[in-house]
Amino acid sequence: MKLARNFYRPLAIGAPEPYRELPVRLERMIHFVPPHIEKVRAKVPDLARDVDVVLGNLEDAIPLDAKEAAREGFIALAKATDFGQTGLWTRINALNSPWVLDDLTRIVAEVGNKLDVVMAPKIEGPWDIHYLDQLLAQLEAKHQVCKPILIHAILETAEGVKNVEAIAAASPRMHGMSLGPADLAASRAMKTTRVGGGHPDYKVVADPVEGQPRAIAQQDLWHYTIAKMVDACAANGLKAFYGPFGDFSDAEACEAQFRNAFLLGCAGAWTLHPSQIGIAKKVYSPDVAEVKFAKRILEAMPDGSGAVMLDGKMQDDATWKQAKVIVDLARIVAAKDPELAKAYDL
Repeated sequence: MKLARNFYRPLAIGAPEPYRELPVRLERMIHFVPPHIEKVRAKVPDLARDVDVVLGNLEDAIPLDAKEAAREGFIALAKATDFGQTGLWTRINALNSPWVLDDLTRIVAEVGNKLDVVMAPKIEGPWDIHYLDQLLAQLEAKHQVCKPILIHAILETAEGVKNVEAIAAASPRMHGMSLGPADLAASRAMKTTRVGGGHPDYKVVADPVEGQPRAIAQQDLWHYTIAKMVDACAANGLKAFYGPFGDFSDAEACEAQFRNAFLLGCAGAWTLHPSQIGIAKKVYSPDVAEVKFAKRILEAMPDGSGAVMLDGKMQDDATWKQAKVIVDLARIVAAKDPELAKAYDL
């Protein structure tokens, strides 16, 4: 285990100092782009004005014979686009693949100063983060990258979920984690082919009452894993994200799954289709009424101490902290969204 005094030291001579706190960024949605498709790349400048994060995908969903084209396409779109306050991420290929080393060496060399986050798939333990941490530091030093490139881990194996706390604490380069439900389902031998969301056969049935139909409620397959991921991230000052929701035709279920994750503590979700961008904006921007009430709590308790009554409900230091979470997020949203800024009165 690394000594505490060495934890924030750069891992290569000339690499930038690690962050001690994550940069404040709005990341309600991580929008995936297949960079090997030229017509998709052409839309990225407009897309960057609409989403919080643009991610060039190099891993799953990219055909094997298009891996190099996707890498070069990502470099091209990164060079050609002014992202402003929008984050630029890439999902590299898995660490056991033949493409990952070229993904990192080419991208950091060409666009390292524009790249915010590397999303790493199938992370199984802190050893995977340590490898990426050291390699990125060496590449940053070699190519004079001015700020540290962060790592975002995808939880998509049983071993990764088991080691989630150690992964979260592995490096100051950690940005956060996302749930990867499809690969995780396969790793666990779960009996589902769905990508995220619930399953009609995963349910609870009410006790029988004579003469009445039994009430049935569908349950969330991912509740345990999301909660475990959120705890690991929160304890280490990282961000947790819901991953993909694969049924683009079911906006209602997508919104419900995104909202469950939001309420549990997730900062955002992946958007794989343009129709999901608006859903993520709606869900991961705090409700106007909630913001207004949270502001009243903060105004009634300026220093967060004591207790007050608002609308017949007691508010104390715990609810003050809850209110501050909502208002702080609303301020970040308002800085990017003028309509919501007006609605929030911020």
